[in-house]
Amino acid sequence: MARSGRAGVLERALEAGFNGEVDALPELFTGDVSGWSPNMLVSSLEELVEAVAERDESLSNVSLQIDVLDVVGNKGYVEYRVNAVFSGPFTVDDETVIEPNGRELLLGGVIVAEFDGDKVSAFRNYFDNA
Repeated sequence: MARSGRAGVLERALEAGFNGEVDALPELFTGDVSGWSPNMLVSSLEELVEAVAERDESLSNVSLQIDVLDVVGNKGYVEYRVNAVFSGPFTVDDETVIEPNGRELLLGGVIVAEFDGDKVSAFRNYFDNA
């Protein structure tokens, strides 16, 4: 069952980000959105679109599971899990590439988001990227 209001926007924003759906981002984020995670830092919608478009292709069969989602006032909180298969090379830098092993990975994380109206204006994504 899809959520409504800000909770629905936050759920859809996670799905769009994890699935690389850049066309959906302007409906969900403000033009001056700011956000960070262990592997991303953005200060505008344009930078967020670029970051999502350039996401790593090392994972396949990506599946998002939202465990907890709550919105209180203008802040939203999400606990999530992502299952994926490590199926393509992961480039750390120009000199370091980790070859895929075909194993299934599980990543858990938390996102804290702030809203301006019905769009996400800021987010912080916490997870262990080791």
